[in-house]
Amino acid sequence: MKNRILPLLLLSSSFGCFAEEFVASYEGFYDRLKVVKKGDFEFARVNFYLVEGESKKPCTIAEGNIVTEQTSMPLHYTEHAQLMLPIDEKLDKDKAVVVVKPETAAYCEIKIQIESAYFSNQHLTKHKLYQLHTEFETLLSDLSGVFVGKLLSFMLPDQKGVTVEFASNVALSGEGVSCELNRCRFNINDSWENDNTRFNVLANLVSVKPWIEK
Repeated sequence: MKNRILPLLLLSSSFGCFAEEFVASYEGFYDRLKVVKKGDFEFARVNFYLVEGESKKPCTIAEGNIVTEQTSMPLHYTEHAQLMLPIDEKLDKDKAVVVVKPETAAYCEIKIQIESAYFSNQHLTKHKLYQLHTEFETLLSDLSGVFVGKLLSFMLPDQKGVTVEFASNVALSGEGVSCELNRCRFNINDSWENDNTRFNVLANLVSVKPWIEK
């Protein structure tokens, strides 16, 4: 395999190669997935997407495999170029690499995204949003602790709440809530913890991500 193997770097980093194939060590994915598995998270996840280097649009994937010196297994992925990687200690020990062949893009890179799983419209209460906000904070701290070090914990970004994306435009109002087109930001504080106030939205929820103050 002539392609250079590239390690996963810090949480906010991305990587890629100017070649037909995208190749990266499985170890970096595994280490992050293991943090999620060890945590007590109902909704928070860390996901990996293959995106074009300049536009950041999903790379169209022709095929992908997880390869060791002895074996090769198909890599599963979604239409949005999310890499569906297993949590497999043996693949880690065998120094597996992830090999992806994009269909057309000359340069693709990994986008590492903390976001929700199994969070739907029925969970749109202040209490559940508070829970998810707390899970995001904990996961970000856990990942940063593993890959940056406890001494740099003061450098963690300021998370104000969560950003919710819907399938169509919505108009919610209220203290701590601001919406623009199909995205709403929820500025969450401790008073939400035991508050079961519901946000009634007809548009289907698409995703929830941390709202990071930049």
